[in-house]
Amino acid sequence: MGSFERHHFSDQLSIDTPERVDLRFNIAGIGSRFVAALLDGLLILAFFFAEMLIIFGVAAATAVTRAGGRGETWVEHWATAILIFINFVIVWGYFAIFEAVWHGQTPGKRVMKLRVLKDSGRQITFFEALARNLMRFVDYLPSAYVAGVIAMLCNKQNKRLGDLVVGTIVVHESLAEQPLMVQPTLPLAAAEAPAWQSQPVPAVFPADAIAKLSQQDLIVIDAFFARALDLSLETRATMAQRIVQQMAARMNVPLPEGNPERALESILYGIRGGAHTLR
Repeated sequence: MGSFERHHFSDQLSIDTPERVDLRFNIAGIGSRFVAALLDGLLILAFFFAEMLIIFGVAAATAVTRAGGRGETWVEHWATAILIFINFVIVWGYFAIFEAVWHGQTPGKRVMKLRVLKDSGRQITFFEALARNLMRFVDYLPSAYVAGVIAMLCNKQNKRLGDLVVGTIVVHESLAEQPLMVQPTLPLAAAEAPAWQSQPVPAVFPADAIAKLSQQDLIVIDAFFARALDLSLETRATMAQRIVQQMAARMNVPLPEGNPERALESILYGIRGGAHTLR
């Protein structure tokens, strides 16, 4: 479940995760999304410009052959077909492929630190990215994304038509705007940074169990440690225990004994320190 609110003149989306932790995302506005789309458009134009240079070079090289009396060859026919296919993939697949492979980001969105997520906070799949971007043609009508901008102005979450159809939202992910767990802000001077950041952490869970976790699970653990210093000792311990219970259930392993924060650190070290890849 998610809720929308305005906080210090910025639009925020609050999402309740299965771990019973509220994550806050700053919703991307029209301006930042326009710049991201502009950067992506410039990259596409750069590709087409390079393609035209290659075509002119090939045309100049084959001009001599045609002057000698030879007509078009089967190689030229196949080259034309391949070129048409590549252009089709670039025009219709650029955004979908990047958003699927880069977990909701294109090069333009990565520069602007934006990301496409499902309304539930989960990352989008390839088919969701494809469906979202096939609607881009409708958003563009009658020209220059007029329909998409009108749709964004008509809803509080700045969703274009593609977002409304698929159920996605574009959020900021800059360092100051990372998903934060909504908890009372209390000083904790005696707290220490996670041990996995500075030294190896003993393995609490087997690697095959950690492989069952998702990117969203990593976000939840990262969010916990990002706010750990601002939590009271009681709240911090309760939240750590709750998250460990959820992670153990996802991995289908017994709940470990001892400090739950050490277990969470072990998961992070297993993923990052051990170069483990999440599903």
